Amino acid sequence: MSERLQRLAQFCVDLRFEDLSPALVTQAKRHILDTFGATLAGAESDIAKQAHKVFAAEAGEVPVWGTDLQVGAGPAAMLNGIAAHALELDDTGGCDHSGAVVLPAAMAAVSLRARPVSGREFISAVVIGYEVGRRVLEACGGYSAHNGAGWHSTATCGVFGAAAASARILGLDTRQTLMALGIAGSFSGGLWAFIHDGSHSKKLHSGRAAEGGLLAARFTQQGISGPTQLFDDVWGGFLNTLAPATSRPEALDAELGRNWKLARCSIKPHASCRGTHSAIDALGQLLEQLQVPVDQVENVHVRLSGFLHGMCGGRDFTRLAAAQMSLPYALAARLVHGHCRLHAYDDRQRNDPLLIQCMSRIQLEVDPRLDKDGEPVVTLRTVDGRQASLCVEMPLGAPGNPLADEALDEKFFSLTTRVMPQERAAELLKQLRRMEDLESIRTLERWLG
Repeated sequence: MSERLQRLAQFCVDLRFEDLSPALVTQAKRHILDTFGATLAGAESDIAKQAHKVFAAEAGEVPVWGTDLQVGAGPAAMLNGIAAHALELDDTGGCDHSGAVVLPAAMAAVSLRARPVSGREFISAVVIGYEVGRRVLEACGGYSAHNGAGWHSTATCGVFGAAAASARILGLDTRQTLMALGIAGSFSGGLWAFIHDGSHSKKLHSGRAAEGGLLAARFTQQGISGPTQLFDDVWGGFLNTLAPATSRPEALDAELGRNWKLARCSIKPHASCRGTHSAIDALGQLLEQLQVPVDQVENVHVRLSGFLHGMCGGRDFTRLAAAQMSLPYALAARLVHGHCRLHAYDDRQRNDPLLIQCMSRIQLEVDPRLDKDGEPVVTLRTVDGRQASLCVEMPLGAPGNPLADEALDEKFFSLTTRVMPQERAAELLKQLRRMEDLESIRTLERWLG
């Protein structure tokens, strides 16, 4: 049996709310709040509505947030996971999109418990989910190595976070948790093939991982076993199969309980892939520095790594999913609309002639000297011959440059009021702010339906 897998499972069982620092608890609550907001708005997205139809005839008692639909626990985890990631406004920096995977799975697991799950228990489970999902990604060699190989880590690594959080909510012991993680390894999957045509499959990945992690824990609860040598150097092992050239198995348990992975996660202010955020912020600062109106911008030149270009260099904006992965579109939207919030990606905005014209002024250049994990360098040139360059190492929303509480609340209301009245959203926010005091996390459901 793998010692690292054993340690990881033991950690999931032993962690107590009291082990979490006040700062970590606060950050966990911010990410939970943010994910609920993204999911409620995402419930109105086309992809979520289409997914709802798949399960509409299946009866259940678990709510699909932002709708009047109730389904079984597994479909609820999947549908809420899809909605959470549907609008590219969920958090990043974990497995990568940990909130969209962990929160739907954990809430679905809560519905299966006979006794109430307190807010403190729930926060602990969410922290565990973020921890495990990220550690598996780092064991694969990190974000750029794993995703660069064609795997979408939100799906491949997120399923472990969902399994860990679900196992904790369901009260599994160490061996059962180990088995759940083992089964999750066989449920892992998710490819970047969507990047070439803006297809919907990326949005399905978070939901599938949430459902898979929950299912792994439920199977284990019934005595079904999973592989105990999942992360060992064996044929068919997870790392040998998905990351044979880049794996770092020591990352699974290095500084476990001391180096918290949630602390490295970001909350998005922009409705686009995280890879575009640094350049968006840099362009905004350059426009302010040069005091130039959009019609006086000659061009915007971006030097970026080959990895980032492959992920966000596309210019297709015909579909929402494609536009949200496009760095040229994001910068054109920042020029024309002054922001990259959700409104900038609406169908009408994507067909704005001025925005389309501005995209022709966005020039991308792959610089082999730039680290694949580094941020791009943005140069703004004006019609009158001025120019300035900037690289924003910590974009807004990153742990070192966090959104203020006021900005987080503003984002929350802008999203939740798409599906509920302001008063209802305000009450939900109030409950989320005091989550650690809730005797039963299921009391939130009255505001989520």
